[in-house]
Amino acid sequence: MPYIALENVFVEFPVKVRSNGISQRKLGNARSVGGRIVREAGRVHVRALDDISLTVESGQRLGVIGHNGAGKSTLLRVLAGIIGPTRGTVSAEGKIACIFSTSAGMNGNATGLENIFLRGLMLGLSRNEIESRVHEIADLCGLGEFLHLPINTYSAGMRARLAFAITTSIDPEILILDEWIGAGDQQFSSTAKEKVISMVEQSSLLILASHRRKTIEDYCDRAVWLVHGRITASGTPSEVFDAYEEANKSRKR
Repeated sequence: MPYIALENVFVEFPVKVRSNGISQRKLGNARSVGGRIVREAGRVHVRALDDISLTVESGQRLGVIGHNGAGKSTLLRVLAGIIGPTRGTVSAEGKIACIFSTSAGMNGNATGLENIFLRGLMLGLSRNEIESRVHEIADLCGLGEFLHLPINTYSAGMRARLAFAITTSIDPEILILDEWIGAGDQQFSSTAKEKVISMVEQSSLLILASHRRKTIEDYCDRAVWLVHGRITASGTPSEVFDAYEEANKSRKR
């Protein structure tokens, strides 16, 4: 059965502080927007995730909320296996698709068609599986003859179309989303939304980070609230959003 489990996970990024910059004393244990800036043993690092323990099992739909820099994207990347924890353990079972790093594995000097194979292999598809999806990907991205040109000749919107079409061609057991992804013009964004909704409905397990209450309440049955890399609240989406919004109101008073 598909699942992802994190146990006492920390993610820390070392920071080199210049002697003529902000003092380490002022940086130590700062608690503003973003992760915690921590000074330990004479070193400074940003603690993006702070002692996270979390299990998501088959059939569950987990929403992740929090202010900008709270650690949501870092958490999703750890869950997807894109980055590893500094400390703690991560275990998972099932085919994972993550729609937030759609450009990963793309080679600017390779053609669109070649990139379909490059990114498909990175997503865990076999060459035969990719070949069986080429026409579907080409139809979805709508790039026509441009698929035979290097993607460094593409506009940003064209690259987004191609990356999205490749990423959403797989049938994941575990789907990880960082907000709803729009790609390209308005017409394509509508097509992209329909594709993502279809993937959400077919996946066994969903993890979705969003600032939108309605999105989380519509698609998730459980939510966690991150503050400075820590889980501050866990429960139903309505319960967690109520606590989150009340805290925001209190800070504005």
